[in-house]
Amino acid sequence: MEQRQLGQSDVHITPILMGTWQAGKKMWVGIEDDQSIQAIRAAFEAGITTVDTAEIYGEGHSEQIVAKALSDVRDQVVYASKVFANHLKYEEVITACDRSLSNLQTDYLDLYQIHWPSGSFNTQLVPLEETMNALNHLKQQGKIRTIGVSNFSRNQLEEASQYGRIDSLQPPYSLFWRQVETDAMPYCIENNISILAYSSLAQGLLTGKCDRNHQFAEGDHRAKNKLFQAENYQRAQQALDQLRPIAQAHHCTLAQLSLAWLIAQPQTNAIAGARNATQATANAKATEIKLSQAEIQTIDAIGRQVTDYLDNNPVMWNW
Repeated sequence: MEQRQLGQSDVHITPILMGTWQAGKKMWVGIEDDQSIQAIRAAFEAGITTVDTAEIYGEGHSEQIVAKALSDVRDQVVYASKVFANHLKYEEVITACDRSLSNLQTDYLDLYQIHWPSGSFNTQLVPLEETMNALNHLKQQGKIRTIGVSNFSRNQLEEASQYGRIDSLQPPYSLFWRQVETDAMPYCIENNISILAYSSLAQGLLTGKCDRNHQFAEGDHRAKNKLFQAENYQRAQQALDQLRPIAQAHHCTLAQLSLAWLIAQPQTNAIAGARNATQATANAKATEIKLSQAEIQTIDAIGRQVTDYLDNNPVMWNW
């Protein structure tokens, strides 16, 4: 699989990244550790050598599962983790990083990201300069190689960039969720900041496996996702029906087509989670699909039948 430069750094990532929120198990249902380990390993063997995790995913459990899956090939993979919004004071960042290093059984992180801006989820407000000072210190120590942010607006991204080099932005971004295109993406293009799209399959909606009457199991956070609600969900189903012939023409799944479209966007790479090895291997094959410019534009127009009806709030859930 091809490698892409992460921002302006010397770190190189794969255009598809293995997402591991589900490996933390919290807020998900039907997740087993053995299957998560097999999925992460299968992704690696299929060429996906970049793995994204976070301290908040199962309170470190996801990071520990990543270590179990990949510790023996640590020198061949890129680890990206995140510090949560409740740990953004200087000393808290340092402590959180050390905890993540321990969970991941490594002495450095290739990418360390601020997961949510200060104040999110009613957390204490901490000056961004203080958080960035801690991240710069960790970078000088060699504990992290690059700094990224997640869920930041353009204005927040510009502010963070005043205090140090930001090499990546991780926003929610998929064919059905595209606010970043009109907000932070132009700044990322101008400043060579990599976009690491999360919920790149709209939390499974773009797989086409959820029918019009789908009901989520108790405890599944996707029930609160705006795309799965009322008219948005029905519009998404109509769009999926229009995407199916294009996928069939490429002998691929809807998920692979959606990922191929996403990684063809400027600066954009796609984080894709997987519950099992079969899904992980299938995600990797999305890099083999070559879409023409006409097809990219057609898919773009189909996606807008969903996104044109959404508001400008980039948060996907009604929490």
